[in-house]
Amino acid sequence: MAISTNPEFAPAKVDIEHLPDGGLILRSPQRLEPYAANLCLYLVDWAKQAAERTFIAERSATGEWRRLTYGDAISLVRALAQELIDRGVSADRPVMILSQNSIDNGLLQLAAMLVGFPVAPVSPAYSLMSQDFGKLRYVFDLLRPKVVFASDGEMFRNALSALDLHDVTVVVKDKVPDGVDAVRIDELLETRATQAVDAAFSRVGPDTVAKILFTSGSTGMPKGVINTHRMMCSNQQAMAQVWPFITCRPPVLVDWLPWNHTFGGNHNFNMILRNGGTLYIDSGKPAPGMFEATIANLREIAPTVYFNVPRGFQMLAPYLENDADLRDRFFSNLDTIFYAAAALPQDLWERIESLSLAAIGRKVAMTSAWGLTESAPLATSVHFPSTQAGVIGLPVPGTELKMLPSNDKMELRLRGPCMTPGYFRRDDLTDEAFDEDGFYKTGDAGKFVDPDDPAKGILFDGRVAEDFKLLTGSWVSTGMVRVAAISACAEVIQDAVVTGHDRDEVGLLIIPNVAGMARIAALSSDTPLTELQANATVRQTLQKCLAAYNLQNPASSTRIARLLFLDEPLSIDAGEITDKGYVNQRAVLERRHALVEKLYSDDAAVLVVN
Repeated sequence: MAISTNPEFAPAKVDIEHLPDGGLILRSPQRLEPYAANLCLYLVDWAKQAAERTFIAERSATGEWRRLTYGDAISLVRALAQELIDRGVSADRPVMILSQNSIDNGLLQLAAMLVGFPVAPVSPAYSLMSQDFGKLRYVFDLLRPKVVFASDGEMFRNALSALDLHDVTVVVKDKVPDGVDAVRIDELLETRATQAVDAAFSRVGPDTVAKILFTSGSTGMPKGVINTHRMMCSNQQAMAQVWPFITCRPPVLVDWLPWNHTFGGNHNFNMILRNGGTLYIDSGKPAPGMFEATIANLREIAPTVYFNVPRGFQMLAPYLENDADLRDRFFSNLDTIFYAAAALPQDLWERIESLSLAAIGRKVAMTSAWGLTESAPLATSVHFPSTQAGVIGLPVPGTELKMLPSNDKMELRLRGPCMTPGYFRRDDLTDEAFDEDGFYKTGDAGKFVDPDDPAKGILFDGRVAEDFKLLTGSWVSTGMVRVAAISACAEVIQDAVVTGHDRDEVGLLIIPNVAGMARIAALSSDTPLTELQANATVRQTLQKCLAAYNLQNPASSTRIARLLFLDEPLSIDAGEITDKGYVNQRAVLERRHALVEKLYSDDAAVLVVN
């Protein structure tokens, strides 16, 4: 069994400029080195250098791995690029992708980018989980695509039927839906590329629009973030400079993160492409009934870097703790574990470190980063030893980070080659997004781990707009309280919405951990949720966990006084949750105003914490 060695990281250093208004601008002292003019140059180069190496692999219908080499990929990408040219795709009529991660999805994205056409991978949730297709229709009307790809025509039939497909080519992998004029992608892959592909490729430069990635629409309809080749290529160069180990051996990923999101689609997919690695598409995800597929993949493939969201690590840990063979396999080739999108509870961090000690005799490097769809996404990176969850690192080479006083927080703003030029066909949103110095206003907040030693990194300090004041005048840090509550009672609390604006005390609306509650109650996992929520043992456990938390956090701004389980699932159509499971605090509070009122009443369902 191969045992990984300690990976090499860039030194933890930062330059700081002090502003007259009390703000700061942080920069890496490391200069950003030259980077490729367009993303597809990486594919061309690896097809020459390592034609037989696996680029992407996915499970076939029979469960075997279907592997696509770099050599085969470039030929298929060129064929699809020719088809896109012939079918009239342009900068104004892009490619729209509705489907989950797949080899065909990846080929079509690369084909569009190869010849300078924007591609817009759209959350499958807008097609498969939505009840009204409102966001899907909005995105479609904004894009005005010339080609739409839906891998399984029958699965996406209702979504396609909700769109005006006049003058649009619909491409499917299989199962052409009734009433939809569609072409199979296998037919397009047989096309012979001409000089038109080479000519178009030669015109693709750093400022060519590569992708339009849509935000989750947490404050309204989704916004189409323009992603240029400069953004993505400079981002990957910065990553290679702070994580030089990914350039020493081709990285191997087992990854489920969706390509319609910047984490999976830019950070991870592009890392593989830039460094000649191999991406095993994980058809699982951290959700009941689906995570078993992830475990099956990890039994076969040992990743060199493992990316996930905190919920994924929360589900993975028990498997590793109960199966030594799986544990040893998982850590055998691992350079680093990376979490993002939310803070990792400290107890989970320590469990993972203990598992790595048992497997490889050392603590695995636990890393994170911070960024946005608008930064493609890497803006700060943890590329130094850290023992504390929630650290988002220091600015990567080429990116400037402004920290600006805002109430009792420091708002984070960004400038650099990785930043978006704006929003697709929404100049009004673009004008509002940047300050007078050209910094993008993120709305996030941060603070130094150690004000006397900034090189120890920055702690994520929540969203400026999500924090609120109690009637006492004390500010409540929503992000800090939420993470602390989940960590204090992870067996019952999967996620939480923090309440208390203009109230006397902090409360929680709880998204339940159904599996954990069933274990506590010694009941079947299919026990009705109402029964689990009313179970005396579950409520006693919750009361005990949070009472212990309150002893350590007695201030009115941190103490949790009352709890109430959410009475219905979160709605993706209402913007309460994204397709990756992130909870939009503001949307939930606005939509569930009556439930918040109930939480602060004497209703018997409310659990008051001692």
